[in-house]
Parts: sequence; structure tokens; C-alpha cells
Amino acid sequence: MSYKIDYIEFPSREFAGTRRFFAEAFGWTYTEYGPEYVAIDSAGIDAGIDGSSGRVPATMAIVRTDDLEAAFLAVTAAGGEILRNPYDFPGGRRFHFREPGGNELAVWVAV
Repeated sequence: MSYKIDYIEFPSREFAGTRRFFAEAFGWTYTEYGPEYVAIDSAGIDAGIDGSSGRVPATMAIVRTDDLEAAFLAVTAAGGEILRNPYDFPGGRRFHFREPGGNELAVWVAV
């Protein structure tokens, strides 16, 4: 099974401001996924900006896998604390967890 970080998610309390800043500072462009989420198209790694009220509190690395259920079991067996059970989103399914050092991450699978 493969586990690779392939997405970074930036939470924002000021969605329009974060979006404007990245566009002006770095020339990044976006794909719209609703009024509170955009994917960043030109950052060198797939990324997004989350302005929703349910956003995570800090920048989060997202790990891609080909078997979400096996990843869920591996994370819990290694001592990860599940913060959000598996759920669907456009293009995939994912769950969130906290590793023992306190970092929140997500694991996702494409559907």
C-alpha cells in the first residue's frame, strides 16, 4: 500500500483575503468548489483554501492511499486519535486524525 502526502489544506478565517493574498503574492490560480473552498491550481503541489466554519485550525497535510479502510485501521493501531470519521467529498473520501505529537492530518482515497 502506498501512503504519500499529496495535498496541503490552508484554513482561513478570512477566505477572500487569503485567496487574494496568494494570487497577488504568488500568482496562484484557483478552481472553485463552492463559496468557502477553492483548490489551488498552480502552487507546485495540490492544495486548497478552506474558509468554512468547520475548517481545521492549522495547515494540514493530506495523505493519499488506495485503501481508506486499511489506512484507518493502521492509523488507529499506531495510536492515532480519530477526529473525523470517513466522509465523502467531491472526488473522494477521507478521514482526519491526530498523531501523538498533536498534528492533525487527513488520509484520502479517490473515488
